[in-house]
Amino acid sequence: MSTRAARRLPVVEAVSAGGVVWRRAPDGGVEVVIGFQAREERWGLPKGTRERGETIEAAALREVTEETGLRVALGAKAGVIDYWFARDGRRFRKRVHHWLMTAAGGDFADRDREFDEVVWAPAAEALARITFATERDILEKALAMLAEGAGA
Repeated sequence: MSTRAARRLPVVEAVSAGGVVWRRAPDGGVEVVIGFQAREERWGLPKGTRERGETIEAAALREVTEETGLRVALGAKAGVIDYWFARDGRRFRKRVHHWLMTAAGGDFADRDREFDEVVWAPAAEALARITFATERDILEKALAMLAEGAGA
């Protein structure tokens, strides 16, 4: 499909939300939660689609809890990923909102199976593992915010 033809497709606004769940490691560094999806062979941050009538913040908390099994608290907003794609005769503008989050309990064993594996990873390792550059950018912004004292 040509770019011109794609621009004539109906546009659908899609909103997702998630977070950068972080904690201080014993060495004083930062660890974050990342998940692996085997079917897509990708590492990423927990996130998902907002449900009808749900605030973006509530969606972020729900999705991160569902995908990680952790009970999380919302911190400062880390950023938004904004991109376009076409599917089923429609163009989608997808916005994915991310917040800093801290874990207030829970266990990875209590998660849904969106991710095949969920781990705490040192920040540098998480940056190296995350598949998509846009999610790495969000993680870099979140880490910069933490270095400046946000969420500390």
